[in-house]
Amino acid sequence: MSDPVDATTTSAWAELTALHADFHPDLRGWFADDPERVQRMSLTLADLHVDLSKSLVTSEIVAALVKLAEQTGVAERFQAMLAGAHLNTSEDRAVLHTALRRPPGIEPALDVDGQHVDEDVQGVLDKMTAFADRVRSGEWAGATGKRVTHVVNIGIGGSDLGPVMVYDALEPYADAGIEARFVSNIDPTDIAQTTADLDPETTLFIVASKTFTTLETLTNARLARDWLQNGLVASGAIADDDDAKTDAVAHHFVAVSTALDKVEAFGIDPQNAFGFWDWVGGRYSVDSAIGLSLAIALGPEAFRELLAGFHAVDEHVATTPLEKNVPVLMGLLNVWYSNFLGAQSHAVLPYAQQLSRFPAYLQQLTMESNGKSVRWDGSPVTTTTGEIFWGEPGTNGQHAFYQLIHQGTRLIPADFIAFVNPAYPLTDGGRDVHGLFLANFLAQTKALAFGKTAEEVEAEGTTGALVAARTFPGNRPTTSIFADALTPRVLGELIALYEHITFTQGTVWGINSFDQWGVELGKQLALQIAPAIEGDDGAVAQQDASTRALLEYYHAHRTAAPDA
Repeated sequence: MSDPVDATTTSAWAELTALHADFHPDLRGWFADDPERVQRMSLTLADLHVDLSKSLVTSEIVAALVKLAEQTGVAERFQAMLAGAHLNTSEDRAVLHTALRRPPGIEPALDVDGQHVDEDVQGVLDKMTAFADRVRSGEWAGATGKRVTHVVNIGIGGSDLGPVMVYDALEPYADAGIEARFVSNIDPTDIAQTTADLDPETTLFIVASKTFTTLETLTNARLARDWLQNGLVASGAIADDDDAKTDAVAHHFVAVSTALDKVEAFGIDPQNAFGFWDWVGGRYSVDSAIGLSLAIALGPEAFRELLAGFHAVDEHVATTPLEKNVPVLMGLLNVWYSNFLGAQSHAVLPYAQQLSRFPAYLQQLTMESNGKSVRWDGSPVTTTTGEIFWGEPGTNGQHAFYQLIHQGTRLIPADFIAFVNPAYPLTDGGRDVHGLFLANFLAQTKALAFGKTAEEVEAEGTTGALVAARTFPGNRPTTSIFADALTPRVLGELIALYEHITFTQGTVWGINSFDQWGVELGKQLALQIAPAIEGDDGAVAQQDASTRALLEYYHAHRTAAPDA
């Protein structure tokens, strides 16, 4: 790859700097003076209606931001990614999560580094579909012949956050009587609580680890294997011998991994392993075999509709001019807020309980991707990078942190996401509850944008010091994203939207959004500290003074651990 462009040296950056120097946000005035603002800044992205009109930008700022995208090569880099260029420079890898959702038979075929990518992707999808159909129909059964009622995905990071978020979002589509659950944390509470009310005879585990070496995942997989075998033996469902226990694992465990030797050593038939490739980063992998639990619980058709939503956004980014390109524009707005207006965090506020895990999913996508201080050529960044993504669904957030967004001293851009039609339409005394819910969605963005002046407060009869307390400054930027309903296709569109927002920002900043070396040091040190936890005096002596003191506290207060 070519060296990154230093955005701060471009003429577009200089123009934005000049515009910022004379910038006085006035959403009330802008709306009053420009009757076409809403129409001009409301865009369509596949099935999503995106209203950018409450953004803190003028037409001149938007034009300068588009120039910045042009001058930093956003469109060219996106095309290079689609073609399989090695954008992941630190690991010398292609970045091809977009290939996971290319439709069957699409032309021209994608061949990268000697691999027939489309053939391989469709082959894994076909294998996932066939297996999911077997489980859903009852053809695949447990060791005692009972059909599967629960599938438990064991993974961490991208192997967990994506599947659990999508399952929660699309749970109304789970139509086969199979519930999905998810285990990720190495805290033993996680797997203990997840399996507490399950029947070993009807539980299927999916161990999701590309290398089959991930510490947390393999630890939880071994605990699940013990739970399964011990439970089946205790109930008399299988004999208490090695052959019966091995057979049970073969009936109740499958893997998402390419390390077939390790999969087989664990006791899983390699034929029941579903692979993916090193050009799929974990946080971009929910549309790969990592989504096997989704294909089983929601059905292969719903999973393919999810992929179609992803692809629709990929096509939009690849073919739409930058000035109308929704993910690019939203990424550029984030650059404006972060680098010029000083915003440090970004709220994602879905007015849909089903998207309760969406902000957590975006935390990994955005902060693991763009939380970097060096560019893809190894040189230091030339401006601030990354944002803190956070949020909660619906009116829950209104009763928690909206006070800070409305009247605090920090600028917090916010994305509001809502759906016209709910999954569960209910009424209260004849009143549509979803309509009341959406009234809050609309009211919050209006209040944030336009606020409430002291004169308006006084006109309501308020006097004295309370006037200032009840005044809202407004000019708090929001984006509103609306769709007809939360379907698999729409969810795929939403995920891909934020993938490409993240891509746009990473390109402008000149960073590699596809590695994550920042997570490695702590993992390495944990392996070094583990012997100290277990009582190795030599390992304790190697630690710093603070860590030694904490280890002493642990050893002094730890009750007896269970027998190995």
